[in-house]
Amino acid sequence: MAQMRRPLLFGLLNVDKPPGPTSHDIVAGVRRRLPRGTRVGHAGTLDPFASGVLVLCVGPATRLAEYVQRAPKRYRAVVRLAATSTTDDPEGDIVARTDTTPPGAHAVRQTVGRFVGAIDQAPPVHSAVHVDGHRAYRLARRGKAPPLQPRRVTIHGIDVIRYDWPELEIDVRCGTGTYVRALARDIGAALATGGYCSRLRRTAVGAFTADDAAAPDALDLPRDLRDPLEAAADLPRFAADAEQVRRLAMGQRVAMPADTGAGDVPGDAEVLVVDVDGALVGVAKLTEGNLLRPLKILVQYR
Repeated sequence: MAQMRRPLLFGLLNVDKPPGPTSHDIVAGVRRRLPRGTRVGHAGTLDPFASGVLVLCVGPATRLAEYVQRAPKRYRAVVRLAATSTTDDPEGDIVARTDTTPPGAHAVRQTVGRFVGAIDQAPPVHSAVHVDGHRAYRLARRGKAPPLQPRRVTIHGIDVIRYDWPELEIDVRCGTGTYVRALARDIGAALATGGYCSRLRRTAVGAFTADDAAAPDALDLPRDLRDPLEAAADLPRFAADAEQVRRLAMGQRVAMPADTGAGDVPGDAEVLVVDVDGALVGVAKLTEGNLLRPLKILVQYR
């Protein structure tokens, strides 16, 4: 009889990325410490100059990166006013402005407040946005900086932590797709002073916080692996019995009885499937007739 196989390394790592290395550098360093062939990926990059929470997905959990990426984010940023940067961060060419008048604290708070809510934000020219099949930053490096169309993003809140001209420190809570570098640039433009993001630290990605993140060289593997269920903790769950797990793993649909909560799950919703022990099996979609169609099954039968 075929048996279910659950990988030994299957979970999430909450890494406290330091300024300097790229997100890829962190991934490569962790991969070198794991058995050959172990898949590792990050769930949302951080710019090299930035620090803070970088969630890594290990093993089959790499297929769950999209769920981590869409979680709300939190950042602590320092906006350097009276200057601009070609990259909107300290790694670009910095141009100081001498024609500015320091705005008052009240005006700064009022201006910052205008960026809370659903706003249209143009990504930085030096960003990973695709333009006609090319990364924007690669075009910019060749002197072909493309005009990037604004995109709708959501800023849930911005708190002014400190204003000591020409520095403005803010705490930002935002949705996916938000560029804090662009936010710093736009705040500076709205204040008529210019501005760029001089320091940036991501303090949270969903339930992953900087307080419980580990430095890359302090990771204890596999002890620090977190349950892959945390990648999509907001999704409803369905506890499948052994036969249902087998059928889902074989690509077949299974019924989600109404008494398991199907009536409370909207149609076409994604559902986390767990086994009788509560361990993650994968993600399925609820279809007509309360049938679960497998989307991402993360265990194997052999």
